[in-house]
Amino acid sequence: MTNGQRIRIRLKAFDFRVLDQSSLEIVDTAKRTGAKVAGPIPLPTRIEKFTVNRSPHVDKKSMEQFEIRTHKRLLDIIEPTAKTVDELKKLNLPAGVDITIKI
Repeated sequence: MTNGQRIRIRLKAFDFRVLDQSSLEIVDTAKRTGAKVAGPIPLPTRIEKFTVNRSPHVDKKSMEQFEIRTHKRLLDIIEPTAKTVDELKKLNLPAGVDITIKI
């Protein structure tokens, strides 16, 4: 790295297919503008499990379990140019993908 600049992008989503698609879009736009890309790196999936009673009055032992999986990816854009930043701002990501950008 010559100037030491780096853009770190964290993506979160419940659906991993949408997450992988949006990370590919980000990688394509960054490479097209001449920046180096490290990633997408899959981070550990957060699994939240919920146990609820099926019936509140009669069957206390009958329970149901639900889970929510939050998939995460990490992208590093090394040596970004001004054109890279402009293209990333114009990028339209699908609904359901949470993006966090650190410069």
